[in-house]
Amino acid sequence: MNAPASAIETAPAVAPPRRAAPSSFLHEDEGDDPILSVVNLIDVFLVIIAALLISVIQSPANPFSSADVTVIRNAGKPDMEITVKQGEKITHYQAKGQIGGGDGEKAGVAYRLKDGAMVYVPEAQARAPAVKP
Repeated sequence: MNAPASAIETAPAVAPPRRAAPSSFLHEDEGDDPILSVVNLIDVFLVIIAALLISVIQSPANPFSSADVTVIRNAGKPDMEITVKQGEKITHYQAKGQIGGGDGEKAGVAYRLKDGAMVYVPEAQARAPAVKP
C-alpha cells in the first residue's frame, strides 16, 4: 500500500479566515461618549416642551380657543385683576386699590336668598307695587 509520493495528492492548505484588526472605534466604551449625554438632554427638553404646550392648550385664557372667558385674580383685594376674553378680543382690567365711584343711577335691587342664591330685581319692577294673591 505504499503509493509513490507523486501519486498522493496533497490537499491545498486552507488558511483560516482573516479577521480585521481590532479598531478602537468599534470597541470604545459607550459610557465615555459625551454625545450620549447630549441626546439624553434633548429628550428631557422635548418632554418639557410637550408639557408646556399641553398646559397652554388647557389654559382658560388660551388665545386659540373660541370660548368667552373671564379670569379674576386676587378677588376682593386691592391688587385684583380681571381679564375678559370675548372671541379674539382680550381686555385686561386692573384695580387701583380705591373704592369705585362715578356717575350713574340705581338700576335695581339685589337680594340674597336663604340658600345663598342672588336675585336681581330691576328698578322699574322694584317700584311697582307687589301683587298679593
